[in-house]
Amino acid sequence: MKLPLLFARRYLFAKRSTNAINIITGISVGGIAIGTAALILVLSVFNGFEDLLGGLFGYFNPELKITATKGKTFEADSATIVRLSGIEGVTVVSQTLEEIAFFEYEGAQDFGTLKGVDAAFARVNDIDSTVREGVYRLQTEDRNEVVVGAGLRNKLNIQVENGIAALNVYMPVQEQGVLDKPFMVRSAYPVGTFAIQQDFDYQYILTNLDFVRELLGANDNTVSALELRCRPGVSVDAVKKQVVDIMGADFTVKTRNEQNEAFFKVMQLEKWMGFAITSLILLLMTFNMIGALWMIVLDKQKDISMLKSMGAHDGTIRSIFMYEGVLLTVLGMVIGFIAAIVLYFLQKTFGLITIPQGFLVNSYPISMRWTDFIPVTCTVVFIGVLASLAPAARAVRVTAFLREN
Repeated sequence: MKLPLLFARRYLFAKRSTNAINIITGISVGGIAIGTAALILVLSVFNGFEDLLGGLFGYFNPELKITATKGKTFEADSATIVRLSGIEGVTVVSQTLEEIAFFEYEGAQDFGTLKGVDAAFARVNDIDSTVREGVYRLQTEDRNEVVVGAGLRNKLNIQVENGIAALNVYMPVQEQGVLDKPFMVRSAYPVGTFAIQQDFDYQYILTNLDFVRELLGANDNTVSALELRCRPGVSVDAVKKQVVDIMGADFTVKTRNEQNEAFFKVMQLEKWMGFAITSLILLLMTFNMIGALWMIVLDKQKDISMLKSMGAHDGTIRSIFMYEGVLLTVLGMVIGFIAAIVLYFLQKTFGLITIPQGFLVNSYPISMRWTDFIPVTCTVVFIGVLASLAPAARAVRVTAFLREN
């Protein structure tokens, strides 16, 4: 062990001349521990919200989505769908067609997106498990049916249990003559309500694919997207490369995260802004560390003078107290890590901190990732080194001999 590190380790646990130094040192270590735990927990809470909302998006957005690079729709022939279904790792391929429409129900009116889906759509994202009222059914033999987002259901005051009142759908006519009506109007019957996330609940109404094609005057192969579900454990990125090879440059293939790219960028920005603010608080706490190290330097002046008289260089003295600061920082950081892990398991198991009623979960979601420990460690150690600079410089200025008056 290097000589400066040996002295620093001995000073870490050595008896002080006054009890006040021990108290100040304990406070500084406690401050580092609290700051470290706060950094880990802040990142873990943001991870929890990211996982929660990302999981909710998974009930609507597929693992892979194919859209046309130009235009809103394209022709998906059966040969292409067969080729996509034949990719190893793809379990389901669903055809969807969506368009903005105007809805009217019992005098209430609003705009939204009508999305026509095929029978495989529920297998792509398990959306049928999000139905909170009624059933997931899009068509019967004699009528078209719809499943409405919870937000639109409230805005239109739809009564799913009614069964008689119809939802009128107004779709703009794509090509019309002078005397033609500007809208094609068809009726469908609400039979269910899904609740996922506000962006979907207030925007979408689901129905069968043929109904939307009829409203748009499209042929049997017209779709706005092909949505794929991959087999569990398969690399989605690897499957994406195969899909791109089949579809070519005229199509865009996006993973689930890429479909919600703006949302996840905002989440990451908020996450690291929270990390930066907590780091500033930790930086303020290090003034206790500076005070503790300064007191240790004053307490060990005789030892420093003795070492200098024995030939110790200024670099050696500086290193001793730099190591001392790093050791105090690491001690506080380890305590903080332990505290954060304990609090994580308590929150995960018992939900110590709750969320007011009306949210999706009862307590704050939390998800601890080992990769978060890397930036936290680097940040805390860096702050500890900064706090050690001034006391180490003060130790160097101690003279080799202390003359007594």
